[in-house]
Amino acid sequence: MIIAGFAIILLFVWIPFDTDTGLIEKVRRRTTIGDALAPSLAGLFLLLGGVSLVLFERKSPHQPRLGASSIGFMAAMLLLLAIGLLLMRYTGPSLVALANVLLDRSMEYRLLRDSIPWKYTGYLVGGTFLLAAMISLVEGRLSRRAVIVAVMAVIVLIAIYDLPFDDLLLPPNGDV
Repeated sequence: MIIAGFAIILLFVWIPFDTDTGLIEKVRRRTTIGDALAPSLAGLFLLLGGVSLVLFERKSPHQPRLGASSIGFMAAMLLLLAIGLLLMRYTGPSLVALANVLLDRSMEYRLLRDSIPWKYTGYLVGGTFLLAAMISLVEGRLSRRAVIVAVMAVIVLIAIYDLPFDDLLLPPNGDV
């Protein structure tokens, strides 16, 4: 119920007031993805999931109760998410600072954030850590397979979200 309520607020309040463009934009006879498309799809999926939980899972007598192990698992997932987001945010600028020291240059990450390899470093390192760590937490051990799956998943996401669009910046490069 909470997820469905959050999704409704997200779809009808937060996204419309927070984005400058709609779902799809037409500028000079060119159709592009608007700022609201990705968060609107995420909100729609949250709404569908929340409604399905309310309709189907609430009535089940076998629905498990929230216990200490569940809370510990959620805390571990939130910690991994925080570390992964910090890696995404600071890997690129840190590598540029290191390159400046090693190469005796004065490059600025903000100017390099849309050029290869800098534009992929934070997303690749943070995303790989996040996925591999979450898979390892669920499996109870770190495996080579988890790391390979994480790397491949992040590369596929880069191929889907970055390669087809000239003016799209992968997270967190738009905010740096």
